[in-house]
Amino acid sequence: MMAIPFTIAEQKIELSLILFMGLIVVAFIAGFISSIAGAGGAIVLPVLLWAGLPPLNALATNKFQSVFGTLSSTINFFRKGHIDLHALLPALCYAFVGSVLGTCLVQQISTDYLSLMMPYLLIILAFYMLLSPTLTDENLPPKISGKIFAPVIGGGIGLYGGFFGPGMGSFFAVAFASLRGFNMRKATAFTKPLVLIVNTTSMVIFLWGGHIVWGLAIAMAAAQVVGARLGSNLVIHRGTALIKPVIVLMTLAIAFKLLLKSNS
Repeated sequence: MMAIPFTIAEQKIELSLILFMGLIVVAFIAGFISSIAGAGGAIVLPVLLWAGLPPLNALATNKFQSVFGTLSSTINFFRKGHIDLHALLPALCYAFVGSVLGTCLVQQISTDYLSLMMPYLLIILAFYMLLSPTLTDENLPPKISGKIFAPVIGGGIGLYGGFFGPGMGSFFAVAFASLRGFNMRKATAFTKPLVLIVNTTSMVIFLWGGHIVWGLAIAMAAAQVVGARLGSNLVIHRGTALIKPVIVLMTLAIAFKLLLKSNS
């Protein structure tokens, strides 16, 4: 069977053609789901580890390909008028600062306590989304101003994203809907640039360290772009009827995955 060679830290690994194509399909599915509900990385990373990539290379390759999926959905939302970058700029700046601090912090502090606590927070978040009457297709009056939202939510979730990460997109989407009064379509769209800047920060650090498996990462990134474009189009046309159940399911999936990991 034909195999495709890759070089990782001067060591060669080989993936069968079927496995290589399978990883591309997984990236497409992850891009599709991530553009709706986030959590694409939670799909791809275990598969990369199962395929035999060392953990650091799997993390780096996953981050690279997911950034391009998020970029694809961000561009699609922006071109169709669902993102106001001028209004989002302060939150983007704070998210960038938070992600840098979080990435530096995670190298100094153990994530064990957060790993234990986070599954339960994600489960609470999922049930809040399921039951909350404010998460709809209608815009509602904001509960806090953009000047407060940017440093507290943009910076705070950016810090969490750089430090830990799982469920970051869900936290952003719920914050936009419940605190800024955005409908779920707009909340999902505004979430994408924030997730993009946080993940790009991490990707640059991995890039600097030389941990990305380039051939595989580029192929998976291309699949992510296509999947994310299709998924974001569905968000635009279907709104809350699609977004809410998918985010709830993916948030619960991440929570249970973290619970299993913490108990193993």
